[in-house]
Amino acid sequence: MPGPILVIHNISHQGRGPVEDFFHVDLPEHHMDLFKLYEPMGGDHFNIFAAGLKTADRVITVSHGYAWELTTSEGGWGHHEIINENNWKFRGIVNGIDTEDWNPELDLHLQSDGYTNYSIETLQAGKPRCKAALQKELGLPVREDIPLIGFIGLLDHQKGVDLIAEAMPWIVGQDAQLVMLGTGRADLEEMLRKFDREHHNKVRGCVGFSVKMAHRITAGADVLLMPSRFEPCRLNQLYAMKYGTVPVVHAVGGLHDTVIPFDPFRQSGSGGHSTGRRPTS
Repeated sequence: MPGPILVIHNISHQGRGPVEDFFHVDLPEHHMDLFKLYEPMGGDHFNIFAAGLKTADRVITVSHGYAWELTTSEGGWGHHEIINENNWKFRGIVNGIDTEDWNPELDLHLQSDGYTNYSIETLQAGKPRCKAALQKELGLPVREDIPLIGFIGLLDHQKGVDLIAEAMPWIVGQDAQLVMLGTGRADLEEMLRKFDREHHNKVRGCVGFSVKMAHRITAGADVLLMPSRFEPCRLNQLYAMKYGTVPVVHAVGGLHDTVIPFDPFRQSGSGGHSTGRRPTS
């Protein structure tokens, strides 16, 4: 029979604690060394992820780029030495999406309130209609001639929401609109509310999460921002490309793997990359 396979979605979630926590997992004491991970500042500690990396027959990550990033001291979150010792068992397999749930031709969330289903053949008519419906629903000026920028995601340092905040003076100085949907850190939730209050004619900060609104922003926005500092894979950029929305991403992890930078000379590519670390092979 094949042995255990470890799937890494995000190595920052490790299952760690003091060494004594080992005695709560009900394993023979001779397995303790598998769970030990040494930190220069804190010494040995209990780490479930370390044991998984050592004992798994295969380790799968959700993108090729993230598999490479895990081998670095920054991306490995303290596990890079173990990962490099066991690199032979690592492989990246890029995430996929549910093409029935996330399909502009079938999307149930686009069948009311002025939205419409559309296909690649009807994109030029259908997407502007969804954009106008989104602007109307959120109380923004209904204008086809300006870019509507979207952000959907966890409000957290990892997702780079603060980078959007730094760019906000420039964004609101342009003839553009911005819609942000997310929940997470209390200070970042308040930041969204603040942007909404101060720039109500151009910005909507929707705190919380709504599946319906996520679908509608994906369909109605012209551009989807994804400035994550690190990203194992994520799915929003894949949804965006399915809906004819341009993803603008940091070139990290799975974002680097799945979004092909636009080449103005060849008129090719599926989105935009900002500076990020890339694999050398």
